[in-house]
Amino acid sequence: MEILSPACWPLWFICLAMIASAIIDWWMFKVPNWLTFPVIISGWIFGLIHTLGWQVVPSDGVGGIGDSLAGTAWGFALLLPIYAIGGMGAGDVKMTMGFGSWVGAFFGIAAGWWHIMIAFFVGAIAGGIIGLIMMALRGQYRQNAAHMQVIIMDLFTAGSMSKVSTKAKERRPRWHRLPYGVPLCIGFVGYLWVAHPLEKPVTPEVSATQSAMQQKGTLKLDKTRPEVADALLKSHKTQT
Repeated sequence: MEILSPACWPLWFICLAMIASAIIDWWMFKVPNWLTFPVIISGWIFGLIHTLGWQVVPSDGVGGIGDSLAGTAWGFALLLPIYAIGGMGAGDVKMTMGFGSWVGAFFGIAAGWWHIMIAFFVGAIAGGIIGLIMMALRGQYRQNAAHMQVIIMDLFTAGSMSKVSTKAKERRPRWHRLPYGVPLCIGFVGYLWVAHPLEKPVTPEVSATQSAMQQKGTLKLDKTRPEVADALLKSHKTQT
């Protein structure tokens, strides 16, 4: 599908929102609520529009409000463990929830959950690479290894995720902070553009049309089969 097609506007919107969050996170080391909450809520509204049988632009998505809410929850679930150990801020989690709400409303959760998960993994890999580069430039390998050891011990001994999160917040001022909105943006936007190009999901109307065309082609082929068989038989008799 053409990337510039109007039907892809929801993916353009969420990509621009992710880029904005990455820039703000790089500059302020936080993603503000005035950006995250409107992205989440607007994704729900977009899904609700589909549920009501409307569309902003023809064929601009197949997911309803339920798909959007499920995508939001899936984005939250993926980042909750990292947030609990202090690996990222609440704003990064909220932006991922916003990404999930829009992807769910566009693709539907049946396909959208996979796109959200793969985009998250790409972002996590990007974050790991950036973190390794930062550690290499600073050369504080023992300090970072000690931090990792403490985190792992907390996961097994703290007893609950809330205690793990509390201890992580106590350690955060001593850490070299990474604006995680940047690797998330790289993963989410990069995935939509490279690994999974901007595509329009197949709507029920398009699917029904394709099925009708296939059936029509099959019927036409069935009608021509006797003629093809006769022609082959005549050709064989001529050769013999």
